[in-house]
Amino acid sequence: MPLLKNQRTALILTGFHIFIIASSNFLVQLPISVFGFNSTWGAFSYPFIFLTTDLTVRIFGPHLGRRIIFYAMIPALFISYLVSVIFHEGTWMGLKALNHFDLFAARIAFASFSAYVIGQIIDVYVFNRLRKNPQWWHAPLASAILGNLVDTATFSFIAFYKTSNVYFSNNLVEIATVDYTFKILINTLFFLPLYKVLLDWIMMRLKKGSGL
Repeated sequence: MPLLKNQRTALILTGFHIFIIASSNFLVQLPISVFGFNSTWGAFSYPFIFLTTDLTVRIFGPHLGRRIIFYAMIPALFISYLVSVIFHEGTWMGLKALNHFDLFAARIAFASFSAYVIGQIIDVYVFNRLRKNPQWWHAPLASAILGNLVDTATFSFIAFYKTSNVYFSNNLVEIATVDYTFKILINTLFFLPLYKVLLDWIMMRLKKGSGL
């Protein structure tokens, strides 16, 4: 029974990872300006993945965390490409757009795939090293800082370096820097408290035998 529960939990979390990746690949194509700095809406959605991974590693250990990454990475690659093509630069292009190979969308999909795998592996490793620290916030904060740094740098370079989209190509460094800053601020102000609330709630349900 515990094995079946873990498998069900892994599938639920995998589905959530894929959903966040697909959503972020749509939102990352939508530029925004915050206090005069260039960024994208993807900076506000993608940190959910780190929250989910950290909770998984905290409760179930690093093995399940790595298994979720393995389950999600291939579907996420294809779904990322589909989303990036039919919503090219945030505009609905229709299913006919899939008839032609889109290099810009392919770069976003591959960048998302690479950043996800590398960033999540680092996140799992750092979090697992620190998860027994008596201060509960050390592990999620440290893993978010390092994981998001590698994730953002990997994605931005692969997706936007000398891309055909002039805006993203010309503002690559600024977008990456601002995105990373926003991710850390959002994580510190919102996701750390949310992490603690969800952790306590999940642990309470597990102790009662209610499951997730």
